[in-house]
Amino acid sequence: MSLAGRLVLFDLDGTLVDSAPGIFSSVRHAAAALGLPGPTPEQLRAMVGPPLQDGFALVLGVPAADVPRAVAAYREHYAAGALLDVTVHGGVPDLLAALREAGATLAVATSKPEPFAVRVLAHTGLLPSFAGVHGATMDGVVRHKDQVVAAALAAHPGGRDPVLIGDRAHDVLGAAAHGLPCIGAGWGPAEDGELERAGASAIAATPADVPRLLGEIG
Repeated sequence: MSLAGRLVLFDLDGTLVDSAPGIFSSVRHAAAALGLPGPTPEQLRAMVGPPLQDGFALVLGVPAADVPRAVAAYREHYAAGALLDVTVHGGVPDLLAALREAGATLAVATSKPEPFAVRVLAHTGLLPSFAGVHGATMDGVVRHKDQVVAAALAAHPGGRDPVLIGDRAHDVLGAAAHGLPCIGAGWGPAEDGELERAGASAIAATPADVPRLLGEIG
């Protein structure tokens, strides 16, 4: 299947970049600010990907009334420099170049606030690969994956056969809400079987596997 004109949406954290170090340190900072116990390794991993507000409430058990304070503490630490503690996953630059050369339109759909996403992409040199970056709003009104996928689809109405590439279950479900297939980024932090259980159309073990899978899922 030709990729010319195809809209390929990418999640950011865990899919394009390993942002865990900066996220982990910021979560620890927020937990300390609220007087909470230090997060476990499992809790920290679960905080990568989902909307921040949901992570604090569902993963760390922060009461709803305290979630805004947790988010503010996290963002203070994150924006001060932790967001740049990222590395691009091996093979991602080659993947993006190959897809663009094949004529695909690339865009980012992330639950990370859009200004932070743009900073990360610019810092890593990935920003020029994308026709658009669509993320959460700072007020949290837009934060769920189905919402940012909707924004991406609206911004690129001419994109043919859109597909999302993401590393967590909420990516798969957010794509499915719009009838989109999702290729699971098997190199990300998902637990064993998470992407399959969520209904991913295919799992790419490495970024190099993505072009072939795009051709197969149509």
